[in-house]
Amino acid sequence: MARASRKKGQHVELPLIGNAHDPESLYNHMRRFSQWQHEKNYSDKTIASREVYLRMFIQWCDERGIGRPQDVTKPIIERYQRHLFVYRKKDGEPLSTRSQHVRVTPIRAWFKWLARQNFILYNPASDIELPRLEKRLPKHVLTVKEAESVLAIPDLGTATGLRDRAMLEVLYSTGMRRMELIGLRVHDIDAERGTVMIRQGKGRKDRMIPMGERAIAWVEKYRHEVRPELASGADEGVLFLTHLGEAFTPNRLTQLVRDHVDAAKLNKRGSCHLLRHTMATLMLENGADIRYIQAMLGHAELSTTQIYTQVSIRQLKAIHTATHPGRMPGAAAKAVQVEQVSAAALLAALDAEEDNDARELDAP
Repeated sequence: MARASRKKGQHVELPLIGNAHDPESLYNHMRRFSQWQHEKNYSDKTIASREVYLRMFIQWCDERGIGRPQDVTKPIIERYQRHLFVYRKKDGEPLSTRSQHVRVTPIRAWFKWLARQNFILYNPASDIELPRLEKRLPKHVLTVKEAESVLAIPDLGTATGLRDRAMLEVLYSTGMRRMELIGLRVHDIDAERGTVMIRQGKGRKDRMIPMGERAIAWVEKYRHEVRPELASGADEGVLFLTHLGEAFTPNRLTQLVRDHVDAAKLNKRGSCHLLRHTMATLMLENGADIRYIQAMLGHAELSTTQIYTQVSIRQLKAIHTATHPGRMPGAAAKAVQVEQVSAAALLAALDAEEDNDARELDAP
């Protein structure tokens, strides 16, 4: 039976689907797959995400009388892919290519596991071709002036305003993800060394990265003047707390940051990831090596970070102005001197076709 709600860390028993009473059913094999992932220390987020999309596939199979893994063939999975292609949401819009991709990727991982565990003789999903993903640039990136205007929005005369300023400063200084900010503990920030320890970030990886002096000063001010007021009851050591003394939920943090961005009236939309994109782009424009930015962002693959070589246009623009034969007279002399842009990095960014989040889901 499904429960209406759950507390953090509590397992939710979702409704039964397919033939749950058959030990060899697709549903029960899905449960074995989830259990195996827990044993192999996969993140709860990855396991839950895979199960959502596997349930969709199992439900689709059940409606067509397909109940066991042995009944699933390559043509059946391809039929499911066509189903996703023609499917229309409630608003009449089709699923995006990325949505189709992420719904099929867990199926490939699942059947790969089923074959390895000898539940099936061959893997019908091994040669399935996934939809080709577009490489999209970040929709919005802030300038330095725009970023400062967002940071100035919180009301410093209130406890929550001071807290919000400290959170925005941390996001802007480090480019950390929202879940990484939510998970920060009081002692993860080392003010003396100017560093922050991000524990169990994406991919269950710890990393220590630098934090700017200004961001540390705001965090220290919040920690000494505001946090004791917000902390109530059993203090679990979470750094940033809501007015109820609890850790932020992802959606609540997203809405809080989005409200501040909207209040700045920049005609740019975004939340935590907007500040992450901004930090990476501005550091690159100021001459930071892309591998240092990769370490800051916690990207497993350099190709993920190299997307910022296309967003950071200032250096390329200056070179274009100085060297293009169609420039205005005297433009070369007026062009700002810039360091040479690495052609190899730009080509690698253009050629990077693999979607790293999907690939992470794809390999059990």
